[in-house]
Amino acid sequence: MLEGYPVVVEVPVAWGEMDAFQHVNNIVYFRYFESVRMACFRRVGLPELHERTGIGPILASTSCRFKFPLAYPDTVSVATRISSVEETRFGMDYLVVSHAHQRVAAEGEGLIVTYDYREKRKAPVPDEIRDRLLALRG
Repeated sequence: MLEGYPVVVEVPVAWGEMDAFQHVNNIVYFRYFESVRMACFRRVGLPELHERTGIGPILASTSCRFKFPLAYPDTVSVATRISSVEETRFGMDYLVVSHAHQRVAAEGEGLIVTYDYREKRKAPVPDEIRDRLLALRG
């Protein structure tokens, strides 16, 4: 199920993530996406780039399609792949897979804009980051 998703994090489902309907609340999936997004950013060097230049990522949009309700106890594999790389942005696909049920619990997408935090405006994706994103994309 995770084939083609080069960045994967394992996350235990916490009992406190469940809502009154006894399944993981929908907002938690966006936290899962955030965790794998940050792992991807570290892998391609975005935190170091931001330290050096002030250019870093900013989330422009995100979405989730819920496929199967998660519940405690479980562990999920949360995965991402790069879906597109453009001049000032790149796309990410997300996948959440339940270990207990061996099935996809959710799919999502994110659009990331490279942003110059010093100048307060979007910026081109730096070549070094573009190359790493494209390498992850395959």
